[in-house]
Amino acid sequence: MLSEERKKELRDNLNRVREKIEAARIRRGGGDPVALLAATKTVPAEEVEYLVRECGLTLCGENRQQEFTAKYDAVTSAGARMDFIGHLQTNKIRFIAGKAGLIHSLDSLKLAEELNARCLSLGCVQDVLVEINIGDEESKTGVAPEEFGDFYGRMGDFSALNVRGIMTMAPKCEKIEDFRAYFRKSYQIYLDFLRKKPHNIGESVLSMGMSDSFECAVEEGSNLVRVGSAIFGARSYPAAT
Repeated sequence: MLSEERKKELRDNLNRVREKIEAARIRRGGGDPVALLAATKTVPAEEVEYLVRECGLTLCGENRQQEFTAKYDAVTSAGARMDFIGHLQTNKIRFIAGKAGLIHSLDSLKLAEELNARCLSLGCVQDVLVEINIGDEESKTGVAPEEFGDFYGRMGDFSALNVRGIMTMAPKCEKIEDFRAYFRKSYQIYLDFLRKKPHNIGESVLSMGMSDSFECAVEEGSNLVRVGSAIFGARSYPAAT
């Protein structure tokens, strides 16, 4: 059971992040609201449930299939949407397709093909974001910025996938201002997506900005930020399996 002290800490952190998001949105000149996704990697389900039930959190995201599966029922029954925000391996598709509200990490035609096939077999349409490797980093997955147009042009081949927008993870930067160039470049790709997208895809999404950069990302046009440690505190991550 969560202590009252921990509840207060979580509640205060969440409210602080919300206030910073709104202040950043105002600084950019207002416009559409910004969705806050709580990145819940390694976070106990009871902490997530508390924020959903008692603090109005409506959007959560998991990086790993095992944690997504373990927390899915508890989080969604509490009233929040559960997204998948990590790299999706093809052998994990069966656990994620049709459940995730939004998959943030479509990064290859092979993944698109296999995810589409799974969704067709389930009789569902899966909302996805195209992941852009905005820093052209060899250590990260994602579509190269210059290849986005061609990649998105192929999405019409996959009738069970609904591309809602793009997601990007900026490289690690020493200063907040250093993130801006990556976010501005991502925003230009997003504008290209908006020009090409069908009118019936639903609300468009530009997912960029995490705990170390979400204010800057909002200022540069993000309408969905993925925040973990600023809400839950510093965490130690076990090795990937």
